[in-house]
Amino acid sequence: MSRRAAIATTQTPTRSKSTKRKESRRKPAGRAAAPRHESSTTRAVKAAPHRFTKMMVSFALVVTLVVLAGQWALHQSIFRVQHVTLLGVHHETTAQVLAASGLESHPTMVGLSASAVERNLMSFTWIRSVSLAKHWPNSVIVTVHESVSVAVAFNSKHQLQFVDADGHDLGAAPLNANYPTLVWTNPTTAAWPFERAGRDAALVASQLPKAFAAQVSQVIETPNGVITLKMTTPVTFVLGPATLLRAKFGAIASVIARTTLKPGDIVDVSVPDELAVTGAPPS
Repeated sequence: MSRRAAIATTQTPTRSKSTKRKESRRKPAGRAAAPRHESSTTRAVKAAPHRFTKMMVSFALVVTLVVLAGQWALHQSIFRVQHVTLLGVHHETTAQVLAASGLESHPTMVGLSASAVERNLMSFTWIRSVSLAKHWPNSVIVTVHESVSVAVAFNSKHQLQFVDADGHDLGAAPLNANYPTLVWTNPTTAAWPFERAGRDAALVASQLPKAFAAQVSQVIETPNGVITLKMTTPVTFVLGPATLLRAKFGAIASVIARTTLKPGDIVDVSVPDELAVTGAPPS
């Protein structure tokens, strides 16, 4: 055997580069895989609810502090009623109304309402309602709406009282008051029950037209609701129930303007289109 051939048989076989690369990529047997790290996006998603909760808590605290600070500020003396202007007061003195209104105790502007002032002033018979305007920081204008008298009536003590359109007693009236007098025939109680009877008479008195209102001396109501106007002439107009007042008043104005009536005549206008005139009943 030649020496050349012997050398050839003892050489270690060479591996190709591609084989080396494949082996280097193989993971060693028995070793655990390295842990995978969380991405920045995953951490941000998990942290978002916590940040939102913290933001909401902070916002709620800020709002609470603002509200408390506002309430504290609104209850300081600069935001309490200091200046009051009263309008529409005619039947009571300004001092009396102001004292009863509760405004002299300097309530807070934020807590003040017209209804509260109105409740305080309901002891005055003439005051019907109240409106209130606030002018910050500490001024208010109170406008009083008074009832309007439409007639007078005698009470059980024969004292003349003003009466409004709803039949409410408004207080003492002078004997020379230039209003028609309400008369309720056959009263069942000793006192004139303004709220329970005579209300239709008060309604009629409130609706009298200017054409002949000054000529009406009495507005008489019977227990069955028949209304009669006694004029200063003296002539009497029977209206019947307190309905169709515009038509009935129109008929009365027409009769006064076009017909010569004698004292004591009675004109029935309960059916406006069918007038009936009768003379005075025999004495």
